[in-house]
Amino acid sequence: MKEEKKKKKKSWISDILFLGVVLVILLTPVGKPVKVWVNKVMAFAPSVKKEESRETLTDYNWQLVDSEGQIYNLEEARGKVIFINIWATWCPPCIAEMPSVQGLYDKYRDNPDIVFLFPTTDAPDTVSEFVQKHKYDLPTYYLHATPPQQFNFTSYPTTLLIDKKGEIVIRKKGSANWNSKKVHKTIDGLLKG
Repeated sequence: MKEEKKKKKKSWISDILFLGVVLVILLTPVGKPVKVWVNKVMAFAPSVKKEESRETLTDYNWQLVDSEGQIYNLEEARGKVIFINIWATWCPPCIAEMPSVQGLYDKYRDNPDIVFLFPTTDAPDTVSEFVQKHKYDLPTYYLHATPPQQFNFTSYPTTLLIDKKGEIVIRKKGSANWNSKKVHKTIDGLLKG
């Protein structure tokens, strides 16, 4: 009888400890590296929408501000392939996918037929510190106006790949591996089209 009570007590204590560890990981900054790691492990190449289910962008009028204070209107990108990744410095899935996003940007940065936009709602000082710390050189922008409704940015990160005709070819919420052969093949095809 005493042995059974000891086992129940040990089981109860281990359950409480396990729950405590889970809560620390989920609810405190201590868990951020774990969340980033889990998102990296779970990041796969995003799915391409079938042509018949693609939505066509109807509103290109979206103003962003770059780190120098210059206004950029998405209208300037009409007729090009557009990669938009809305992100935040505090977001574990964003942090997890950033190395692959940087790799993708590095591969296509010199191609004049593709535009990369990395809008954020974070403060410029916070963003500057983050990108310097991680040695990223992505073209970061700050929201100057509400994005078109079709973008549907309701979570971080949200990434869109838009073709030259304005069709949303990829819409991905959450982290992904953007520097994959699958994404390269998709972008290469869009650049030819």
